[in-house]
Amino acid sequence: MIDQWRGKWALITGASAGIGVALARLLAEGGTNLVLTARRRDRLQSLAAELTKSHGIQIETITADLERLETPSEICSYTAGKGIEIDLLINNAGFGHYGWFYESPLEPQLGMVRVNCAAVVNLTHLYLLPMVQRRRGDILILASTASFQAVPFISVYAATKAFDLLFAEGLAEEVKRYGVRVCALCPGSTTTEFHQVAGQPEHLKRRQETAEKVARVGLEALAAGKSYVISGFANYANAHAQRLVPRRLVTRVAAKMFDPEAK
Repeated sequence: MIDQWRGKWALITGASAGIGVALARLLAEGGTNLVLTARRRDRLQSLAAELTKSHGIQIETITADLERLETPSEICSYTAGKGIEIDLLINNAGFGHYGWFYESPLEPQLGMVRVNCAAVVNLTHLYLLPMVQRRRGDILILASTASFQAVPFISVYAATKAFDLLFAEGLAEEVKRYGVRVCALCPGSTTTEFHQVAGQPEHLKRRQETAEKVARVGLEALAAGKSYVISGFANYANAHAQRLVPRRLVTRVAAKMFDPEAK
């Protein structure tokens, strides 16, 4: 699977931590050249140095904040200026925010919409047309098991991930006739910095999968032409079992799990 993109260029957003790092390492192992972008320059440079030394691939790093609406165009201009043709776009960047919505600052909520949704749409729009014209290309979009239901106390995050899932599935059907594959990767709880950044309590870290396992599941599904994949059997079973019960009940159960006042 990892040989699918040997000698080609992949662009990974949110490449400084977690699943983004795991994706970069896995692709580098398969000989894929990388454009890595994130906000933390030191982490990008350290990862680039590690992967260049280990695998002899070409790597470009771009320090960028996807909360800025101009950033996707700046990234695209950078790759175009370098003459880099992106064959694999991975919209991995994203974050969550935990707590009562009405008590939370507004800016993190809007920031989630900008990073998790607007930046995904923007980057996909910029890089998809050349893929269609070349009759080849791949796009992996990080969604979540939260894509399948409302999740109180991370309501905006779950809504943005539902957007990502439906966006990926719709695009996959649109562009498959042109040889372009699009897949939404839906991980559950994963051993990344997500919980810490989102401010979630320790008890919500259940049945965590490794970022490396999630990354492999996503790339394998994309290579197989799937429009979405849920990482982990238990996550898959839980996501689809929800279809058998009323949506309101599912939301109530999620609320009890995530309630900040729960003991």
